[in-house]
Amino acid sequence: MSAMAGSAAECLREWEELQDGFQRIQDNHKLYKQKLEELTKLQDGISSSIARQKKRLKELALSFKKCKAHASPEQQETIQETQSLIKERQNVFFEMEAYLPKKNGLYLSLVLGNVNVTLLSKQAKFAYKDEYEKFKLYLTIILLIISSSCRFLINTRIKGWWVFHHYISTFLSGVMLTWPDGLMYQMFRNQFLSFSMYQSFVQFLQYYYQSGCLYRLRALGERHNMDLTVEGFQSWMWRGLTFLLPFLFFGHFWQLYNAVTLFRMLQHPECKEWQVLMCGLPFLILFLGNFFTTLRVVHQKFKNKNKDMKQA
Repeated sequence: MSAMAGSAAECLREWEELQDGFQRIQDNHKLYKQKLEELTKLQDGISSSIARQKKRLKELALSFKKCKAHASPEQQETIQETQSLIKERQNVFFEMEAYLPKKNGLYLSLVLGNVNVTLLSKQAKFAYKDEYEKFKLYLTIILLIISSSCRFLINTRIKGWWVFHHYISTFLSGVMLTWPDGLMYQMFRNQFLSFSMYQSFVQFLQYYYQSGCLYRLRALGERHNMDLTVEGFQSWMWRGLTFLLPFLFFGHFWQLYNAVTLFRMLQHPECKEWQVLMCGLPFLILFLGNFFTTLRVVHQKFKNKNKDMKQA
């Protein structure tokens, strides 16, 4: 009985503590709303004052421009200094307005209406900048892949694995674009950016070689006019391309390394994003397709070369 009474007393004491905490929260929230109203009034007042100042400065700048031609040399010098100060004042106002609410542009007005989307703190602005830069990076990757995918829709002659490769790469880029910032993303981010830079370098080497190779083969009538450069290795690219094979195979195994890294991240206790698995699988498929397709073409070329030597 005494134990139950002690337990009830502890529950009542905890309730009293919660009541005190709740009262403090109410008081703080009331103070917060009061400060928020004061902040809104202060923002409106500053915005109105800046708008009036800018209007008067614009009018004054026009007046200075008109009367400068008729002023004395001393007055012209003073007017020149004043005009410089007016330009500096406009820059100061621009910096001030960056931390004040402002009307949305035409596009945001059509999409969101009059909802205020201004970021008022430096932390929020930097966070938005980072997210925007990340969005631009992945959007650029997607656009590049889509643009290259459109090439074989206009009667080009990309065949086999490389058509499938384009669709997988597009899917992978879309998944990467939706991957939210967090521990898992940060763990893979630098590796992925390094891989993207290396892949761009290899694609440049491939394009430089393949464009010259196609030009020569078209001139000889050995290739179709709609054949074009691709990300990978095809049968007509053999002569003079052996120096590219190490770069290609290294890139293929880097795709495998990306897949293994992502599969290991799945075992991390903090891993909750579905994007980890959905990026690991495409990287594995890309490795298998790229590696064995290139290997098959190289093997076929060696086989044909040995056959030609025996016939000779």
